[in-house]
Amino acid sequence: MTALAWKWNRLRLMGAAEVAWRVGQLARRKAGALGLGLVRQPPPPLLERFGAPFLGGAAQWAPSGAARAGVAALRAAADELLAGRWDVFALRGVQLGFPPQWNRDPKSGTQAPMRPGPSIDYRNAALVGDIKYLWEPSRHLELVTLAQAWHATRERRYADGARTLLLSWLEQCPYPHGVHWTSALELGVRLLNWAAAWQLLGDAIDGTWRERWLRAVYQHCHFIRHHLSRHSSANNHLLGEYMGLFIASLQWPCWPESRNWQALAQRGLEAEGLAQNHEDGVNKEQAIYYHHEVMDMMLLCHLAARANGLQFSDAWLQRLERMAEFVAALMDAAGNVPMFGDADDARMLRLDGADAEGGTPYRSLLASCALLFGRADLKAKAGALDERNRWLFAGAEVRWQAIAAAPAAPRRAFPQGGYYLLGRDFDTPQEVRIVVDCAPLGYLSIAAHGHADALSFTLSAGGEELLVDPGTYAYHTQRAWRDYFRSTAAHNTVQVDGKDQSEIGGNFMWLHKAHSSVLAHEATQLFEGKQDGYMRLRDPVMHRRVIRFDSKRNAVKVEDILECLGEHEVALHWHFAEGCRAETDGPTLHVAARRQRLRMHCGFGPGPQLFRASTAPIAGWISRQFDSKTGCVTARWHGTIRGTTTIVTEIAIWEGASL
Repeated sequence: MTALAWKWNRLRLMGAAEVAWRVGQLARRKAGALGLGLVRQPPPPLLERFGAPFLGGAAQWAPSGAARAGVAALRAAADELLAGRWDVFALRGVQLGFPPQWNRDPKSGTQAPMRPGPSIDYRNAALVGDIKYLWEPSRHLELVTLAQAWHATRERRYADGARTLLLSWLEQCPYPHGVHWTSALELGVRLLNWAAAWQLLGDAIDGTWRERWLRAVYQHCHFIRHHLSRHSSANNHLLGEYMGLFIASLQWPCWPESRNWQALAQRGLEAEGLAQNHEDGVNKEQAIYYHHEVMDMMLLCHLAARANGLQFSDAWLQRLERMAEFVAALMDAAGNVPMFGDADDARMLRLDGADAEGGTPYRSLLASCALLFGRADLKAKAGALDERNRWLFAGAEVRWQAIAAAPAAPRRAFPQGGYYLLGRDFDTPQEVRIVVDCAPLGYLSIAAHGHADALSFTLSAGGEELLVDPGTYAYHTQRAWRDYFRSTAAHNTVQVDGKDQSEIGGNFMWLHKAHSSVLAHEATQLFEGKQDGYMRLRDPVMHRRVIRFDSKRNAVKVEDILECLGEHEVALHWHFAEGCRAETDGPTLHVAARRQRLRMHCGFGPGPQLFRASTAPIAGWISRQFDSKTGCVTARWHGTIRGTTTIVTEIAIWEGASL
């Protein structure tokens, strides 16, 4: 897609107010490039008082008991950094040096230009490389790792390393030049991590270091204040920008503007926390990983507010609690959570050295909410108290032990968010958990992080994933892969005439959008819904799907009803977890996982076609982490329909691993 086509598509999704606002932003960028509207010299900070720390567990933290393993992990992570070895998405232990070259893409080696940040087209890979790889180290999660290692061990080399890291960034990334001054969200996340590092380093911060750091804090706050995401971009980015401004204004109330920044950010967090999340607890971006990111933003802001004598509304906190209930409902008996929608592996604040090695953050968030709300059921889902929460909560061990873990039946329906559960024996070894996606495509006019996955579903048995959502893999680069992983063909649903249910308009943009609606949901046994994405065809097709779960037979029956008049090519795709093996037998597919077996039978077409790690066509892939993919089994039934047709797929599940 050309830059002109992207701009045209983007313009089509804007209203008049947004167009006017963006013209104003363009004028501001032009003025900024001329040096107008910038912070010439930040006012001198008032140093009489800094904010109370939101890392409640840091002051009480001691390297004893369960914390000893955490110290070892922190030492290992900090020592790797001091040796110049970094983990950045798919690059593990890559030698970037210490300090690294902050404006050089670790993946491609591209050196990004040093001109006014807002004027840089960070979407242009030829200009900047893969911007995700450039931005990630500059969020400064690693600064916090070094600060934690200093706090835990009092070994001076870790504090000196933190000083070197930060000052090198300030030298190489001067306000407001380079790619690290293009996105206000990046500045917001950086401020969060700076605040955490500041709390942990304490008296180790000397006068010169403090002076330069505070100057940069002011510049960051000023930049965010004048570059907030608005209109169709007012998604998780806006929350992250408010988060950074709020926490910075609490941690460093050092300037005349600080009080106004804090008030603006708190009002924005309150409004957006309610606006961006449904009352049933589902984030409106329809992307589970971004649901986690927004939860974390809200959690951290609440802890910072509470530490400094402020509070958010009861409705806001209740929304956070409902969001935790949604994660708990989707999580199977082994802790797996479906990968609906986009995921970029972002962490707002990393406090667990082992966390750098990957893995999902959902159980840690549930542990946070168990502590915050005193929820026995969330404790049961979380399973254990992790290092991150020991740093976040004062007296975490005592509070954790005071909550008696008690499993509870999950909520089965999230009608506003559009997700429904079927199955049996939840959170037991006999569990069957089916999560049905009957959700909107995404949030606001661009639906940036949604996938064309209407009426798809995932299936796990006994905590072992069988039918999966394949994930995300790519963002700004590798367009073919970006489009595949969010396509209809990459999800467990029906594709008509080789088209997606919704029309892609750019890497983070959808034009025509499918609309889904639920028709029936009966406890754990029945779901029926429809989606209208193919009504845009010359001969319109309405797709209706009925899913019946028979708990006595441990069987699923799927009926796909395609209502139309003419002839259409139809494909059903089924994506299996990477540990599954499959064999075909006519119209029947036999699948074996490590402990579970599945038989899928469908009489439509000539029988299933299997793909694994195919590049022509792209099929048979799963991505558990950003920019990393591996082969998996994808089964495809395809054929021609003429007029309204019902396609029946029967799935039987039982224990036993051999085919």
